[in-house]
Amino acid sequence: MSTPIEGWVAPGFEPVRDAFAANFAERGEVGAGVHVVVRGEVVVDLVGGWRDAARTEPWRPDTLVNVYSVGKALLALLALQLVDTGELGLDQPVAELWPEFAEGGKATATVAHALTHRAGVPAIRQRLTDEDLFHWDRMTAALAATEAWFPPGERIAYHTNTFGHLVGEIVRRASGQMPGERLRAVAEPLGADVWFGVPEDEHHRCAEVVWAHDRPAPDPATVDGLEGEQLLNALAHFNPPGYSSVGLVNTPAWRSLPLGSTAGHATAAGVARMYAALLEPGRLLSPTLLAHATRPQAVGHCPILGEEVTFGLGFTPTTPRRPLGPNPRSFGHFGTGGALGFADPDAGLAFGYVMNHVVPRWQSTRNRALIDAVYAALAAR
Repeated sequence: MSTPIEGWVAPGFEPVRDAFAANFAERGEVGAGVHVVVRGEVVVDLVGGWRDAARTEPWRPDTLVNVYSVGKALLALLALQLVDTGELGLDQPVAELWPEFAEGGKATATVAHALTHRAGVPAIRQRLTDEDLFHWDRMTAALAATEAWFPPGERIAYHTNTFGHLVGEIVRRASGQMPGERLRAVAEPLGADVWFGVPEDEHHRCAEVVWAHDRPAPDPATVDGLEGEQLLNALAHFNPPGYSSVGLVNTPAWRSLPLGSTAGHATAAGVARMYAALLEPGRLLSPTLLAHATRPQAVGHCPILGEEVTFGLGFTPTTPRRPLGPNPRSFGHFGTGGALGFADPDAGLAFGYVMNHVVPRWQSTRNRALIDAVYAALAAR
């Protein structure tokens, strides 16, 4: 069966189309989209493959898919916009907005700590169910009641799932709006198809996420036998059991969940349009705050990711470990399986890539091939 590929590339960007086709032929891609904007001009707009594991429904330009942690940067943007307007302060204690959050040694945690994964709550201690996951107030109350795993600001620990409830509740407390509502207010004028909580009448556009292998949540009795960083990791990923989407990802309830850390849905064009707008001075953020937010703000070993990491304020700056092209000011965020959105201010480039065949890691041979092809085309211009 031949792989359907739709779309176009600008003259000179044919290598990107070749790399995209090779992802299907050689690298296990099932369904995907890639969209690239250079200095306001769309130069790549491609979709291909299948939106279901059975390979019966072709991927369309308006196909939405779970983009996992790509959403963290978009959620951070909502908080940073409130910083720009003076409704939030980076050094402001979270507890000023959310008094319950002061419990458990977290009174000194600031908005900047939350955005740089140093707030001390990468996991919730109270055991929760998947039913709890779909009740925002239950989740945020349990997060607020959690005793800090370490003093805020002292260590980095990637808030892989709790980032969505932590930063999302900061946004809600400061603005009076849920993150999904605020995201749509930003995205709609840009024509950006990105969502925290897909409305039921849009579910028909959602692709089926296809895991490379099953990843069952651990048995609760096994979790209770863990200690230290092993317990931290297990609870970060699997408390509630479906917090990382395991067993839930293709359900209507998950698609409607306004969890910006993990359950955001988007098209490749939607992601790229958000980053293209960030490159327009003052359109989404003031240039000074954007430059600050996309520079390294926290560097160190992360017990969740098990490696040295570098974080800006919700964005990840380019690093040798996870490069976003050759230029030093590039910034963005990967998602589980290799989904990616990033911007390169030096090249004037915005990049969005989404897919449904998930291998549980961020960087992949697929997104690497696409990035390399884009920059090769730019160099040849």
